[in-house]
Amino acid sequence: MSNKNFSLAAWLLPLLPIVLACVIYFGDLQTSSFLLINHLTQVVPDTIWAFLTYLGNGWGVFAITFPLLLLAPRLLTAGIFAGAISAIASSVLKPFFDLPRPAAVLDEGSFHRVGELLLSNAFPSGHTLTAFAIAVALYFTSAKSKRGQLLWLFILATLVGLSRIAIGAHWLTDVLAGGGIGFWCGMIGVKLSQYINDSQLLPNNIWPRIISIGGVVTIYALLTQTMDLELNQPAQYASVALIAVTLVLFINAQTSKVA
Repeated sequence: MSNKNFSLAAWLLPLLPIVLACVIYFGDLQTSSFLLINHLTQVVPDTIWAFLTYLGNGWGVFAITFPLLLLAPRLLTAGIFAGAISAIASSVLKPFFDLPRPAAVLDEGSFHRVGELLLSNAFPSGHTLTAFAIAVALYFTSAKSKRGQLLWLFILATLVGLSRIAIGAHWLTDVLAGGGIGFWCGMIGVKLSQYINDSQLLPNNIWPRIISIGGVVTIYALLTQTMDLELNQPAQYASVALIAVTLVLFINAQTSKVA
C-alpha cells in the first residue's frame, strides 16, 4: 500500500478555477461567456460532445474504467472512492446553491441545446466534478514515473466540462467550479483508497468481488436508462460489452486461482 501525500500547492491549485468562476459570476460575464463558448463549440458535431458528456456520467466513467479491475485494481479503487466523494459533493452543493441553468434564464433559441430541458441545480457541474475527480485519482495513484503519460486525463476532463456548455446544460462558472471541487474530491479519494491493502486487491478477495457486483449493476443501469442523452445509446451498449468481457475474464481468474 503506497502512501500518497499532497503538497500544500496541490491543495491550493483548485482555488484558481473557483476564483475565476467568482470573477465571471460577479463581473456580470455569466451570459456572454456562456454564449460565446456555446456558439464556438458548434463546429464540433453533437455526437462528440454527447460522448464527452457520457465520460462525466458516474455510470459511464465507471463502465469505461472497469477493465482496470484486472489491469490496475489500485487505480480503479482510487477512482471509485473519488467518484463516490464527487457524487456526495454534487448532491449536497447543487441543491444548496440552487442556481438556474442557461435554459431558465435565456430565451429559447438563443443558444444551442441538446437533450432534455434542464432549469435548476446548475452549480457546480456534476459531470465536470466527476471527470476531474477520476482524472486526479488515476493520475496521483499512478507511479510518478508514469504520470507524464497521463496528463491527457486532464485534457479529457476539461473537454467533458466544455461539453456541458456545448450542449447548453451549464454556465462556464459551473464548469470551472466543478473542475476545482472535483480536483479536491479526487485527492480525497486517493487518500481514502490507501486504506485498501495491496493484498486485498487480488482477484479472489472480497473487495474486487464487490467491484464486480458493481459491474453487474452498471450493466443493468446502462440497459434500462438513458445516460443524459439519446445520442449516447451506442456508447452505453459498447460499455455493456466492455463490462461483460471484463467480468468473464474476472470469473476466469477466480477459477484459475481455485485450480
